[in-house]
Amino acid sequence: MTTPALQARDVTMRFGGLTAVRSVDLTVNTGEIVGLIGPNGAGKTTFFNCLTGLYVPTEGTVSYHDKVLPPKPHLVTKAGIARTFQNIRLFANMTVLENVLVGRHTRTKEGLWSALLRGPGFRKAEKASEERAMELLEFIGLAHKRDHLARNLPYGEQRKLEIARALASEPGLLLLDEPTAGMNPQETRATEELVFAIRDKGIAVLVIEHDMRFIFNLCDRVAVLVQGEKLIEGTSEVVQADERVVAAYLGEPFEGAPGDAEAAEVEAAEADAAAAGAEAPVTDAAETGTAPSTDGDKSAGTTKGEAQ
Repeated sequence: MTTPALQARDVTMRFGGLTAVRSVDLTVNTGEIVGLIGPNGAGKTTFFNCLTGLYVPTEGTVSYHDKVLPPKPHLVTKAGIARTFQNIRLFANMTVLENVLVGRHTRTKEGLWSALLRGPGFRKAEKASEERAMELLEFIGLAHKRDHLARNLPYGEQRKLEIARALASEPGLLLLDEPTAGMNPQETRATEELVFAIRDKGIAVLVIEHDMRFIFNLCDRVAVLVQGEKLIEGTSEVVQADERVVAAYLGEPFEGAPGDAEAAEVEAAEADAAAAGAEAPVTDAAETGTAPSTDGDKSAGTTKGEAQ
């Protein structure tokens, strides 16, 4: 039996007179992968920011395992929710291992004095954190690059490292904001397999993505945001078959746009006009009963060329 991990109820976010997110409800169950899609400017990242405490919703509540989340990012992380960002936010001049260790800060109890004195308790905690960080690097396939600077990693590996840093906080729910942006097909497939592996560890996943093939192959459910409002939520099959989703991405037909019958009439009229234009020079020559002169040849050739 699945139980709700994340529950967002009537979440609204306004910036002055602009409503970026309007009355959005969303539930993510334990061990579930849920996708959030929509055109650019639909409010997806703003909604993510409301879930993770970067924004305080104007209206509505966000709960994690039936407890309302505090509007502070570090407290949301401590509660068990981690995220990645649309733009990579690694510490470029730190090593791969050090970046993952940063994600452990909410799971360690050592404070300033412990760090300064470096007593037995601090050394024990530091060793445990490093062991856990190495486990995560093994999990994502970057253990052999533990001492490399993050800035020297290829783009796809930087994305993986950001996911490992998020996992270092031991979350029960992972939020991924466009994890395959800028990736080639091979990197995208590797990311898909990684997300499945994360789900298999019992971690729920909520993912924003523009790659529809990636989303529909990956997710148990998909929700669609359009102009800040949830348009539809359901399985991949249900969402793909909804005409409103297609219209949201491709644009709705304008009022009075021609249908199939009107288009057929236009095509028939164009075909008739082309046929009439092609026959016109022959008819003129037959009526005059004279052979065309050199100038006439040029004229006829011009007419025929225009008809073509």
